[in-house]
Amino acid sequence: MGISILARALPAAYGKALQNARKGGIDAATAGADGVASSAGGMFAKNRIKRDEAMMVLNLVEDKGGKVVEAEIVQKQFDKYFAANSVEQGGSFYLQSKIYRAKELLDEYIKEKRLEEKEANEKQQTTQEKQ
Repeated sequence: MGISILARALPAAYGKALQNARKGGIDAATAGADGVASSAGGMFAKNRIKRDEAMMVLNLVEDKGGKVVEAEIVQKQFDKYFAANSVEQGGSFYLQSKIYRAKELLDEYIKEKRLEEKEANEKQQTTQEKQ
C-alpha cells in the first residue's frame, strides 16, 4: 500500500515542480546558473562553471589580444591535472570532476569561437565578391 502511494506521488511531485519552474520563466530541465538555458547537463547544469573559472582550474591564461586558447594546450593541461588527481593515486574525485568540467566548457567555447570566426570570414568574402 505504501509503495503504490509513493509510486503515484513522485511523478506528480516532479510534474508540479516542472510546472512551477516554467511559471518562473525558466525550464528547470535546461536552466543554467545564470538563468540562461543550457543544452547539456539537464537539471544539474545550474552548477556549471564559468569560462574564467575553467581557465583557472586548468592553469591557463588568456592573452590580452583576445586570442582563443588552443585546443591542444587545453588537452595537455587536462591530461596533466586529471592524471595528477587520479583517485587510484590518492587524488580527489571532486578535483577530477572540476578538471573534466573545465575542459568540457573550454572545448565548447573553442568550438563556438572557431564557428564564429568561420562565419565572419565567409561573410567578409561574400562582401568582397559583391564589390
